[in-house]
Amino acid sequence: MILLLFVAISALSGSAQSFTVNGNVLELPSSIVFQTGTDVLKPESDAALKHIQLYLESKTYITLLRIEGHTDNDMPPVKQQGLSEKRAMAVVKWLIAHGIDCKRLLPVGFGNTKPIASGNTPEGRSQNQRITVVNASLRGRPIGGMPTDGGGLVVGDPCK
Repeated sequence: MILLLFVAISALSGSAQSFTVNGNVLELPSSIVFQTGTDVLKPESDAALKHIQLYLESKTYITLLRIEGHTDNDMPPVKQQGLSEKRAMAVVKWLIAHGIDCKRLLPVGFGNTKPIASGNTPEGRSQNQRITVVNASLRGRPIGGMPTDGGGLVVGDPCK
């Protein structure tokens, strides 16, 4: 695995801001969390959301960032897919409201198709409910020739 550490100067605070990217995935300082069963962001998500905002502001060569919504296996697949899409779009809308160009964001829903833990325990289901932030294009070119949607379902046009 490739692990890269980026350091940028935050124009807002003047302090050093570090970013870790592992396999094109931006590691977040904390989780992005939602009210249970909804796409309503909880206030404790602000640190992670601000981290994404600062990352994009400092990395202007990243022309497309994929915001992936993932869910657990605790509801019917159609509902899981819909919730993952709504949550990805909620993160994108937050970023747009905080000054990020909508053309740099791609909301994608995966439902429960990419679990990272067993769905048989509360801890595993909690880990599977997540937002993943992935570099999709640099300087207008898809990374590694891969599709920018990562194989998920693109939610819609965040600019509308």
